[in-house]
Amino acid sequence: MPRTPSRRTALQGLAAAGAAVVGFDPFTRSWAATTTDRPLVGLPRLDGSVHTDDASLAADADDFGHIVHRRPVAVLRPGSVHDIVAMVRFCNEHGVSVAPRGQGHATQGQAQVDGGLVIETTPLASIGPVGPGSTTVTVGAGARWSEVARATLAHGLTPPTFTDYLELSVGGTLSVGGIGGQTHQQGAQVDNVTELQVVTGAGHLVRCSPTHHRDLFLAVLAGLGQCAVIVGATLRLVPAPETVRHYLLPYDDLRTFLDDQRLLVEEGRFDYVEGQVTADPAGAFNGYVLEAVAYGPPAGPAPDDTTLLRGLRHDPAGAQTSDLGYYDFLDRLAAGVAALKEAGLWAFAHPWLNLLLPGRSAATLAASLLEDLTPADLGPGVVLLYPVLRESLHTPLLRTPEDPVSYLLAVLRTTPPDDTATVDRLLAANRAAYDTVHAAGGTHYPVGSVPFDAADWREHFGPAYRRLAAARHTYDPRGILVPGQGIF
Repeated sequence: MPRTPSRRTALQGLAAAGAAVVGFDPFTRSWAATTTDRPLVGLPRLDGSVHTDDASLAADADDFGHIVHRRPVAVLRPGSVHDIVAMVRFCNEHGVSVAPRGQGHATQGQAQVDGGLVIETTPLASIGPVGPGSTTVTVGAGARWSEVARATLAHGLTPPTFTDYLELSVGGTLSVGGIGGQTHQQGAQVDNVTELQVVTGAGHLVRCSPTHHRDLFLAVLAGLGQCAVIVGATLRLVPAPETVRHYLLPYDDLRTFLDDQRLLVEEGRFDYVEGQVTADPAGAFNGYVLEAVAYGPPAGPAPDDTTLLRGLRHDPAGAQTSDLGYYDFLDRLAAGVAALKEAGLWAFAHPWLNLLLPGRSAATLAASLLEDLTPADLGPGVVLLYPVLRESLHTPLLRTPEDPVSYLLAVLRTTPPDDTATVDRLLAANRAAYDTVHAAGGTHYPVGSVPFDAADWREHFGPAYRRLAAARHTYDPRGILVPGQGIF
């Protein structure tokens, strides 16, 4: 009987194929290379293809951060969920590392894998049927939130929470959390999932929910890909407004700005609350803009400025108010992103810092961190600072401070990628900022670039770590999934 090829043999077969597409022949138990202009043979019932060409490998050895580069030996472009099951099973059998990749928006190599298989989830972009009375929609992990929003809005419905940038994949944000301006009322995106379809690290296709395989469900949401590959998700839907009223309210005092934000989220006065920090001409980050949005009919009453702004201490002379279509509001970053791409800045390095500050010390911590920030180190990026309510967050692996109100501080830096000395300095600054915030009870929101090791992750997850480790042992017993996170 022929022997099963070793991990080394399997990897050598992939790497040496040198063709656009390779496939594993289950009958000869060997890798067979083909070219794209010839019929594919010997594949394990694949509907898609496995690629080993330099362009595919180089593309998936990079991400939005443009800081870390780990080169895989192969890239799977699945034609179906079955392809992912088949390839993960093969990789599990041979101990080959696997990482799913959605839009590649990670900033520190989280979805990269050195010498393993990258699964591109973008082909899994289906969006299930939606009707006027629907309360959920089932979508593929590769669907972008912009596509989901447009499909559901056609029926007057919307997912409750969005991140600011809509061109992220559903599977990608659900692996991390998905925090945005609606989170204070509606929870994070992970809090609005009713069911997941996943492929475990052992290559099993499983449906899980709060009542079925609950341990797996809770280990996947905000679980950073450590137990299973998300291939589909059922999302909660709510009535969508047709228009919104958008407010930009300027402040010149940090504590007043934070206190007014806290007032708004605790009262639930607005449907969306965020905020930005801006630099003055001398380079000091001491300007603050509270961004708030009230939904109009049919999701809410017609906005009334007097009621909504009552008691706030912003500078009324600088306030800006506008009425927008709901999707125009959700997609408001599109023009800015297009301009960054046109200018070549989208390809710059993004050593981002994303921290959750405990409300009790948010003003002191934010003031300290902003004092050390310079416009040169931020580049053409932005600084976000806004509150979330702990009572709205229900996903155990989305770690937040032990405080009723936390503030997300996001320093979204942009710097030339070839200036490695500056990138390294900013990564060190991110780590120092994390240490300061962590000592005060704050947490890391793991979409940014903070150097972490396994001990840091154990401390980050705290009491939830044991359950994550148990789920990892159960569902990915050989530990092949997403090594780029560095958790285990």
